[in-house]
Amino acid sequence: MSATSVVGLQWGDEAKGKIVDLLTDQHDIVVRYQGGNNAGHTVVFEGKKYKLSLLPAGILRRGVVSVVAPGVVIHPQALLGEIEQVRSQGVAVSGDNLLISDRAHVIFPYHMAEEAVFERSQKQNAIGTTMRGIGTCYRDKAGRIHAIRMGDLFHPDMFRARLTEIVAQKNIILRALSSDGDFRPFDANAIADEYLGYAAQLKSHVMDTTQFLHRELDAGKRLLFEGAQGSLLDIDHGTFPFVTSSNSSGCGIHNGSGVPERRISRMIGVVKAYTTRVGGGPFPTELDNEIGQHIRDVGHEYGTVTGRPRRCGWFDAVAARYGARLSGIDCLAVMLVDVLSQLDEISVCVAYEINGERTIDFPSHITDLAAAKPVYETLPGWKRDVSAVRRVNDFPAETRRYLDTISTLIGFPVEIMSVGPDREQTIFCD
Repeated sequence: MSATSVVGLQWGDEAKGKIVDLLTDQHDIVVRYQGGNNAGHTVVFEGKKYKLSLLPAGILRRGVVSVVAPGVVIHPQALLGEIEQVRSQGVAVSGDNLLISDRAHVIFPYHMAEEAVFERSQKQNAIGTTMRGIGTCYRDKAGRIHAIRMGDLFHPDMFRARLTEIVAQKNIILRALSSDGDFRPFDANAIADEYLGYAAQLKSHVMDTTQFLHRELDAGKRLLFEGAQGSLLDIDHGTFPFVTSSNSSGCGIHNGSGVPERRISRMIGVVKAYTTRVGGGPFPTELDNEIGQHIRDVGHEYGTVTGRPRRCGWFDAVAARYGARLSGIDCLAVMLVDVLSQLDEISVCVAYEINGERTIDFPSHITDLAAAKPVYETLPGWKRDVSAVRRVNDFPAETRRYLDTISTLIGFPVEIMSVGPDREQTIFCD
């Protein structure tokens, strides 16, 4: 096995971090390949809870190298803060176990200001961005003329000159877009001084990670790819425009890391036993009622990064099946099975009805998804605490039927099940 990938098949927050953490022992390198500090993993390791955004979950393991690859956008202050946080919890972080791509693009204060302005301007169709400048940084990356990469911070003269030009143009744009008349222009020199200070602190970590990964693969090292967000938030293939600003499905692994997809031998698709979503956009199985609130409370469905309450609903097999096909998975990990233990009945969306027609295909246009009415199959609940289950055969028959239904509808075997946040509360099929 040369490489494994863990990718979410829903709208993110599928507890991928726990699976990555469990699989890290079987790998030498963990790679984060897209997104920024707008996504987070909560990992429980040796009795401690870690909240990771930019740092790969591999950082918690001695002897494992964590790589932040070119497809990630980096806010240096946030990254340094996260490094200090895990260090305060006893985690060793050095230039030996954390590598950062010199090709990764950098988030600046004006990116956050732009994002806030644009989001406020959307009166009814706000995307629900985290306001961390992720999308605006990716936009500058695509536009090129306003883009700055991590490697540029180590060429101070060039960096200052470029930043001076960029900030002058950003100030014009932001002043024009500001509606409250309280805009304060950014100071290019002050930003340059601040970011060169960050660069000095990160210098031992920054390198050409693409070359590193290819060398390590050739040497027989085992790579684990850690996705952020979920397949339905993919910029090209998700529920556009209510998506993230990178390829968050399995499609993003190659362009985000520089490692060819053919080197990946196992793709694990992660889903929750129900569905959640953060931010705006259609959500066919959403439960805006006491059942939805029950799932939110029992599942602690609040954002790792923002603390925002997540929208909760029944498992959507139409959406998850699309995510599975998009990412080319081999097997499923079903997480948070224990959250549904108190319910008398559990529904699964097996199809949509759109404008009077039944379909099992996930629509490509947001208007059709908004019109989709879920077609449900209702199954009996198990009404038993399953958090102590450690073998598949020890699940109640109703739980096994539910998991089999998910497997059948998506078309891939369920090989991993989670019944709680701790590592030992995970069942692997033999």
